[in-house]
Amino acid sequence: MEEDKGTVCVTGGTGFIASWLIKRLLEQGYSVRTTVRPDPENKRDLNFLTSLPAPGAAEKLKIFTADLSDALSFGAAIKGSKGVFHVATPVDFENKEPEEIVTERAISGTLGILKACLKSGTVKRVVYTSSASAVVCNDQDVGMMDESFWTDVDFVREKLNPNLTSYMISKTLTEKAAIEFGAQHGLEVVTVIPSFVVGPFICPKFPGSVRSALALILGDTTVPLNASMVHVDDVVRAHIFLLECPDAQGRYNCSSVTISLQQMVDIISANHPNFRIPPAESLAEIKGHKYPGLSSRKLLDAGFEFNYGVEEMLGDAIHCCKEKGYL
Repeated sequence: MEEDKGTVCVTGGTGFIASWLIKRLLEQGYSVRTTVRPDPENKRDLNFLTSLPAPGAAEKLKIFTADLSDALSFGAAIKGSKGVFHVATPVDFENKEPEEIVTERAISGTLGILKACLKSGTVKRVVYTSSASAVVCNDQDVGMMDESFWTDVDFVREKLNPNLTSYMISKTLTEKAAIEFGAQHGLEVVTVIPSFVVGPFICPKFPGSVRSALALILGDTTVPLNASMVHVDDVVRAHIFLLECPDAQGRYNCSSVTISLQQMVDIISANHPNFRIPPAESLAEIKGHKYPGLSSRKLLDAGFEFNYGVEEMLGDAIHCCKEKGYL
């Protein structure tokens, strides 16, 4: 049994990263409070959280109802916590709502959570989950980007796929707002910026980043020419590391590798020959976008180490998808 490390809060507990984060926190001895969206008809099955196989999980995990549309709804979950992992985010890849509405909800919800952290009197640090979408989407021609780079909101609106704009813009402006709030009010806010998160998943929904990573296996050739990737367990470990690291401050990219489309094909063909993927000549015709890689040097210099390579990311994701019936 791990030592009792105190109480922390994880927002958006039903998501891909958040549910894995809850699992690891419980295993490491934390008591966890997590938030889920309201479910008036009780149709949502939360058994995947309540039955996590971690020591003392039944007693150490408490689930609260909260929603980013109601900034005051997070207070009860945050009260008494020493750290908060703000993972919850609105996602709209179908343009059901205007970008401005999605962004306003993300920012107001985040600021409400940060205000609740200040009011609690117990929260020492907030770790906010950002995205590579808040870094790489601009017209700067560089091969690798560190934390000094920010996505250009105007560039996103003018040049990129409209289905992605609300997510990219909301993540960019929300991260900026969170950092600014922390600086103004003396609250420690550290941000984690993952690239494509790949690996196994606890949540019942098929994570979009895993689906994208396995696009060639799933028969989808609308893929980028390269991909920066990180294993979900490394992302979660980075979150916990940055909560616990005394000197952590500011932004931290979290990406362990950037590979080309051809390298992806070679790895899948070598390690998973049973899957049929498009022939090389058809892939050569793809004229997708080539994104810069994310440099994780700041995170590594702080003492963090990545545990997983590309083969493990893809292998773990494929194994999980087979178990859940997606492959």
